[in-house]
Amino acid sequence: MTSLVIDARHNGPPGSGNGGWTSGLVAAAIGPGEGLVEVTLRKPPPLETPLAVVPTDAGWAVRDPEGGLVAGAVRRTGDIPAVPAVSRTEALAATGRYAGHTDHPFPTCFVCGPQRADGLRIFPGRLPDGRTAATFVAPPDVSETVVWAALDCPGGWAVIDRDQAFVLGRYAVAVDALPEPDDECVVMGQPVHREGRKALVRSSLYAPDGTLLARAEATWIAVAA
Repeated sequence: MTSLVIDARHNGPPGSGNGGWTSGLVAAAIGPGEGLVEVTLRKPPPLETPLAVVPTDAGWAVRDPEGGLVAGAVRRTGDIPAVPAVSRTEALAATGRYAGHTDHPFPTCFVCGPQRADGLRIFPGRLPDGRTAATFVAPPDVSETVVWAALDCPGGWAVIDRDQAFVLGRYAVAVDALPEPDDECVVMGQPVHREGRKALVRSSLYAPDGTLLARAEATWIAVAA
């Protein structure tokens, strides 16, 4: 058994952990192995709370101090297709169209919240074909967990609109390489399929020279009104 704590800085919705950051912490706690780690969030991850990562017959369970199931994780097979990149210029222009600048369901989100001067400040705007694009400056302490977080919201904003908020439900990331600290990268999101309240999306991270660094696939869940 291993444990992890989501510190208060890494929130998504108020009072709970950012889904991408939380999933990245879970993947780091599990460690490398055959296949990608896929994390399914079962309830809002609590902040500043020791969470136990416990092996199960199917994979791993993440439990709070009372034994409540916060998340589950498994190894998954199969690759994740990349979302094609756009240029830095196009990504900067898309950032200017970010709907969350004026209408954001969780404006203090660590990843994409416009009210977070200390966050990752990734502002994915829509492209004409439905993809999202943004620039992302890698922090000095860049890690795989940071990459998991950075790929989270750009996928979500491919389906979020002013009339419907979504939250992350299931998430898997393939990290091929880390960006260098202070690199200005391009991050992409793409809607794949939607059925009822569930939306499948993908996202990808590219280095300044266009090298593909990481790919993600996620299921987002529409929040009931």
